[in-house]
Amino acid sequence: MKRINRDVVVIGAGPAGLAAAISASEVGARSVTIIERDEELGGILKQCIHNGFGLHYFGEELTGPEYAERFIKKLNTLKNVDVKLNTMVLDINDNKELLVSSKKEGIYYIKAKAIVLAMGARERTRGAIRIPGTRPAGIMTAGTAQRLVNIEGLMIGKKVFILGSGDIGMIMARRLTWEGAEVVGVAEIMPYPTGLTRNRVQCLEDNDIPLYLGHTIAEIKGDRRINSVVVSRVDEKRRPVLKDAWEVECDTLLLSVGLIPENELSKKINVKLSRTGGPIVDELRQTSIPGIFAGGNVLQIHDLVDNVSRESETAGKNAALFAIGKLQDHPRVEVRNGEYVRYVVPNYISASRDVEFYMRSTQPLGRANLVIKESKRRFPLRYVTPAEMIVKRVKAKDLSFAKDIGHITFALEKVEE
Repeated sequence: MKRINRDVVVIGAGPAGLAAAISASEVGARSVTIIERDEELGGILKQCIHNGFGLHYFGEELTGPEYAERFIKKLNTLKNVDVKLNTMVLDINDNKELLVSSKKEGIYYIKAKAIVLAMGARERTRGAIRIPGTRPAGIMTAGTAQRLVNIEGLMIGKKVFILGSGDIGMIMARRLTWEGAEVVGVAEIMPYPTGLTRNRVQCLEDNDIPLYLGHTIAEIKGDRRINSVVVSRVDEKRRPVLKDAWEVECDTLLLSVGLIPENELSKKINVKLSRTGGPIVDELRQTSIPGIFAGGNVLQIHDLVDNVSRESETAGKNAALFAIGKLQDHPRVEVRNGEYVRYVVPNYISASRDVEFYMRSTQPLGRANLVIKESKRRFPLRYVTPAEMIVKRVKAKDLSFAKDIGHITFALEKVEE
């Protein structure tokens, strides 16, 4: 069986994989290979034809395909990066050997000195949330609907209900309205929207689409095709209150109920996972296995693709340094989450350099302070909600104390108006 050797192998060619491969090449990796199971580069960006991308990274507003094209053009100028499209990674072993398969080249091995995991995320389906009722046609995830409408040019229905206020669901509510469908409502089980505020305003409020917070679908009805859903208020344990339920006619149901980091390959090599569903990493984005790095939605679900690119550049850069023997070991200080903080990435730091931390709150707090509990250092935040990731760069001088105690804890405290 054929075997080839590479300094860095990047799995996935979405925004994370493209940024990681470019960064690895520019830092000094002699050979970089991107493996992508799809037939094109760009990942999910290809179907995101709405604008709003690139404001932080490029300083201008782009559509998803335009954002991807910036990276693809740059990638095409690099002579030490090759791309394997229509290629699937079947297995990885402890020696960083990847068993891959493609129609063009068959089955073969790639031996890597370093690997970047950039597989992205998948959508939760009906089976994951267990909605009762029949199993008719017309039920799909919001991302599937986005691909059918934006890439395939198909109209998925005339009267649509959406479960979940995730960003893709709200964006598709607007898209379908513009295409002539009637979006009869959006139900969200949480008492607050789970997508960005800008999408709630621009997609729902601007198009007069009702949003039912604290509600869910108690039942799906229909024979060959869905014809209605039963919408119900939920109690404090998020259980449907059927006495308050009502029936809504629709021929299509979209599910926008969250994303799951795609870590089946990570599990194969026993990479330790965190509460985000992604790998545990240090500030270099190195996982629990030396030489294996992760970035983007495979690590944590991001709101903005700009942050995916920045994080994955870190992973790619350090994967290249590992491959050429220039990545230095450093002390590991554990990063913990305190009150109102659901998780923090990275999970370990050296406490000797500035670090950009990513975290989410457990509930809406409005104006709040981010607090380093051990040192009582406070950073004011204008608005805190679980739907919007907190990104905070902390200087090395505010982290150095943690070298002595071996840990640092981030918490949030509400500021009374």
